[in-house]
Amino acid sequence: MSSRPDGRSPRDLRPLSCQWDIAANAAGSVLLRCGRTEVICTATVEESVPRWMKDQNVPGGWLTAEYSMLPASTHDRKPRDSARGKVDGRSTEIQRLLGRSLRAVTDLTALGPRSLWIDCDVLAADGGTRTTAITGACLALRRAVERLQLSGRMTGDPLRTPVAAISVGLLKGTAMLDLDYPEDRDAEVDMNVVMTGTGRLVEVQAGGEEHDFTRQEFDKLLVLAEEGIRKVLSFQESAWKNRPQAAPLAPKPA
Repeated sequence: MSSRPDGRSPRDLRPLSCQWDIAANAAGSVLLRCGRTEVICTATVEESVPRWMKDQNVPGGWLTAEYSMLPASTHDRKPRDSARGKVDGRSTEIQRLLGRSLRAVTDLTALGPRSLWIDCDVLAADGGTRTTAITGACLALRRAVERLQLSGRMTGDPLRTPVAAISVGLLKGTAMLDLDYPEDRDAEVDMNVVMTGTGRLVEVQAGGEEHDFTRQEFDKLLVLAEEGIRKVLSFQESAWKNRPQAAPLAPKPA
């Protein structure tokens, strides 16, 4: 098959890049770029746990996530959720996926009695915003843990293994890795896969767009996704090794 419009082969990722410490007030933050998709991912520390954990005497801490697309992230302005009076269904689904993905690789007991808020805000959307958000959120979380350790507010490492995600799909019968928006729009089948650094699956979201698909096609897409996620995990590790020096967090509030 001929190359895709951006010159990639079906098995190629879009270019990935990471800008560290994009939000000065966050414990950890990155701006992650995947092709033309850009997502700011931040991790904020709150020295308390949700009321339900206190009521049920649940030990350890909590991690949760929120996701939104900024108004200018799409070609046509996307109204803010605050103007609509509610979070749209897609954003709710994605932020739940974000939370599940990060909690799957985090030892909540090792967090101590605190909450980590992960916020992912899409600056530019060209497909793969949820997978880019998961990959970037893991780096932001890792940075926040590092700064908690530097400040003496955490001794262990609650992050058991990295986590990353990628999209795959069938387009005109061909399995494609890391779909951009036109490819995602036109794909007969699309799939989002979340996988840990140890190769274990966290979540697989697959659906046919007015098409059904075979078990063999599903397996082929899953194999391609695993191949792609291993490349993303390698990028994550390279970005981590090349991160700037971190400053400790401010002292714990009295």
